Amino acid sequence: MSRKEPLVVGKTYHIFSKSIANFKVFNSSFEYERMVKMIQYYRQENPSQRFSRFIERRGSDKKTDDLRTLSSNEKALVEIISYCIMPTHFHLVLTQMKDGGISIFVNNLLNSYTRYFNTKLKRKGPLWESRFKSVFVGTDEQLLHLTRYIHLNPVTAYLVDQPEDWGFSSYNEYVGNALSENKICEYDNVLDITPSSYGDFVKDRISYQRSLGWIKNVALEETQMYTA
Repeated sequence: MSRKEPLVVGKTYHIFSKSIANFKVFNSSFEYERMVKMIQYYRQENPSQRFSRFIERRGSDKKTDDLRTLSSNEKALVEIISYCIMPTHFHLVLTQMKDGGISIFVNNLLNSYTRYFNTKLKRKGPLWESRFKSVFVGTDEQLLHLTRYIHLNPVTAYLVDQPEDWGFSSYNEYVGNALSENKICEYDNVLDITPSSYGDFVKDRISYQRSLGWIKNVALEETQMYTA
């Protein structure tokens, strides 16, 4: 079944996917880190093998920087602007680089993690709720507020007190705390803000976002939520 509104090359979208019945699909640092590596791996247009085979052949301790060489901008399906992986769902902000790029990328990501998870737990069946959701991000201002919302997800859910304490989002890239080999996002050409200013911008919202409980009632169709 095709999407009602096709995703457009060169445009940026907020992508959201949630597990079935709020099932906890990320249960350890290893699983979160695997997903981060998969995000970088499946960015490439035509992966020659499944991620599990790549890890087996190259070693599971390969750094993100090694994965980056597989997906130059010329061969990338998407450009990764920001991300956050949560116990039951994940957020991505992506710019589509090829026709159908986001759909191919996300489907590869979901299918690969489902295979891994089902094999590990000896379970069968789907892991994610139907089709992933997408919302067009139309302005740089909207994008800035969206990244803040995403980076505050772990804080809003009371998983950590500060966004930098959650190691499975792109926040530490934005504030300059991440090692170069661990960076997977490209946002310098769309967000004009210093790392220290961005950190202040995000943390200024902690109390307000917690009070709204957005982590439980996010309305993806209402894009004004990013700037409210």
